[in-house]
Amino acid sequence: MPRPVALAPWTLDWAVRAEALIADLHAAAPGAFGAVHHIGSTAVPGLAAKPVIDLLGEAESLAMIEAARPALEALGWRWRGENGATGRRYFTWDDPETGERGVHLHGHAAGDPMIAWHLAFRDRLRAEPATAEAYAREKVRCAALHPGDSGAYAACKKAWTDRVAAEALGRRS
Repeated sequence: MPRPVALAPWTLDWAVRAEALIADLHAAAPGAFGAVHHIGSTAVPGLAAKPVIDLLGEAESLAMIEAARPALEALGWRWRGENGATGRRYFTWDDPETGERGVHLHGHAAGDPMIAWHLAFRDRLRAEPATAEAYAREKVRCAALHPGDSGAYAACKKAWTDRVAAEALGRRS
């Protein structure tokens, strides 16, 4: 079901919330994730974003993520399987009071190239204000084109994000 796109100014609350969520994940499913990272626009100080926290959980295997599923579901996480991304185990969390989407959890097995993609993209935006500003413009453009469809909004940004992440990955090697 498409969700509306509403960009909000960056707030430190997103970073604080991400840290609390990461602690909750480690407590609920000890050992399932070797690391959990705050990724996406809410992880880039100063960058406007949909007010949805994105987390990236690294596990030894996808089976470890699947084994943690009951514990995560008990915390209100909704299992989405791969949800269109081979090798991913995806969960969402919606605020029980408002029904608004609050968090995405992208789970990957260690070594999955998407881990490096997400981290390189985030780190480049953090390190390069001009690139973050260009991304902000792209987000505003796509939100204006697709205000009622978060999936179309994400697809609109894809070529831009893929290019910037590929450049960032090339710099790391």
